[in-house]
Amino acid sequence: MAEEKRAFQAEVAKLLDIVVHSLYSNKEIFLRELVSNASDACDKLRYAALTQPELVTGDAEFRIRLIPDKDKGTLTIADNGIGMNKDDLVENLGTIARSGTAEFVRQLGGDIKQDVNLIGQFGVGFYSAFMVAEHVAVLTRKAGDEAGWRWESEGEGEFTVTEAPEAARGAAITLKLREDARDFLDPATLRRIIKRYSDHIAIPVVLVEDGKEETLNSANALWTRSKSEVTPEQYKEFYHHVAHAFDDPWMTLHYKAEGAIEYTGLLYIPSQKPFDIFHPDRKQHVKLYVKRVFITDQVEDLLPPYLRFLRGVVDSQDLPLNISRELLQHNPLLAKIRTGLVKRVLAELKKKSEENADYTTFWEVFGPVLKEGLYEDFERRNDILPLCRFRTTAEEGWVTLDQVVGRMKEGQDALYYITGDDLAAIKRSPQLEGFQAKGVEVLLLTDPIDEFWLPAIGEWQGKPFRAVTQGDVDLSKIQGGEAAAPEQPAAPAGEMDSLIAAVKLALGEAVRDVRPSERLTGSPVCLVAEAGQMSIHLEKLLRAHRQMEQEFPRVLEINPRHPLIKGLAARVTAGGTGPEIEDAAHLLLDQARIVEGEPPADPAAFARRMAAVMARGLGA
Repeated sequence: MAEEKRAFQAEVAKLLDIVVHSLYSNKEIFLRELVSNASDACDKLRYAALTQPELVTGDAEFRIRLIPDKDKGTLTIADNGIGMNKDDLVENLGTIARSGTAEFVRQLGGDIKQDVNLIGQFGVGFYSAFMVAEHVAVLTRKAGDEAGWRWESEGEGEFTVTEAPEAARGAAITLKLREDARDFLDPATLRRIIKRYSDHIAIPVVLVEDGKEETLNSANALWTRSKSEVTPEQYKEFYHHVAHAFDDPWMTLHYKAEGAIEYTGLLYIPSQKPFDIFHPDRKQHVKLYVKRVFITDQVEDLLPPYLRFLRGVVDSQDLPLNISRELLQHNPLLAKIRTGLVKRVLAELKKKSEENADYTTFWEVFGPVLKEGLYEDFERRNDILPLCRFRTTAEEGWVTLDQVVGRMKEGQDALYYITGDDLAAIKRSPQLEGFQAKGVEVLLLTDPIDEFWLPAIGEWQGKPFRAVTQGDVDLSKIQGGEAAAPEQPAAPAGEMDSLIAAVKLALGEAVRDVRPSERLTGSPVCLVAEAGQMSIHLEKLLRAHRQMEQEFPRVLEINPRHPLIKGLAARVTAGGTGPEIEDAAHLLLDQARIVEGEPPADPAAFARRMAAVMARGLGA
């Protein structure tokens, strides 16, 4: 077969350019990445051989070989795992076929230091070879196939694929090392790197030197050891391996469950947010083993979606070794393991939240994900809610719901909240003015899931949740409040009735109702939802995701103590109900919409009316 030349996917080309031309503080991690990939390939074949033993006939002992050649300046990392066919080579080594790719590429901005950090979070795996190599060749044959293939590239935009009959099962990656990377041919250097980064690999890593073979790692699964035998550094390096990540874990949980069912869990919470954490498929990434044999890392029932930030392994002693992935999804033993895992993880998070001041680090990264459990996991919502942290109008930091309950004012019978997309924007919302005047603490919620878990839970410690944007809020019973200047007198009731009638007439079906406001103290107008009506923010979210087309009219509340409103009320009472009042009514509605983050209903009409008002004000 003739050599076939292809171009890298644009995302890969950009990634390679940064990998090749940036200086990692520690280039030796390329070997960790390649050995980790080789280990995964052996794990996959070991599982496939449970039902197809012929795949490993004649070569059933898995191992990873390191073959340095000082004369040629090459280092080969070879495994006898699952291998790749031509399509696998093109897909796995020419593209990044994984969720989060687009977001990853968008964030690469040309700042080398920042981009290297992002690449580390994304996990470059195979491409890290180009940090030390000027040329990379992959010789591979997929288990069960007769045809072998060679992939070659210098990491500069193109790669070639050629048929290679000489290829053995598995993959052999040969790196032509750069001059400044020749120290990676030194056996002592290789021993040190494998001992540091890959001692936990359950597959033997063998150094081939002068015809002799030397196993460099312990070659036993790290999670099978007792905690007293594992150092913090070993835990950290296993996280890098199992998560294919470059950050350090925020939390490590290693335990063995014994009793009716037995399993071992070695779980990690990352310190940095994975790129696919908010991908619609919401997949979990904990690897399931049965009696130390890797089964899958895509079993949906192992953990609930709201714990998908977890990385690590779970090894069961009770599940059948040859179970299919399809039957696994509905296995009752798996359901029991899931229950135990969730209970243990939430208990550990509770301990961290009570003892560790660094809990804020976790919450700021994964809080929005954990809150999904409030909506999805009815049974455990009372365990999850105490783990949640909130921003409020009372202080700058994060607080618990119990703190908010403890600070409720006399006469306050509900926990109040406001939702929106931006914290700074909702802090300035007119709907908060009356609550701030009374000294009532309000939850400031900016995650999309907040619109769903709040109505699902309904209350906390007997106090119902209530949106400040709902039209039926009554602040008159709440005692106390901040010291303030004497309240401005309101427009006379008769004048307000006349103004409200004129505004209703001018706006027609654009509003659900017009009424005087008790919540406004400094702003002239605001929009609120009628009792039982969908919140303004939720409607906005649904329209943004094309799950709703229609925009529902809202209640326009007007502040009878505001000078503008009092002036308009007097003008209407005196008989001024012409175009000026009609323009004013529409401008008030547009002002309320803008404060909510919505554009004016008719931007051209808004501009015309605003120009006319300014002209009259200037006497033009």
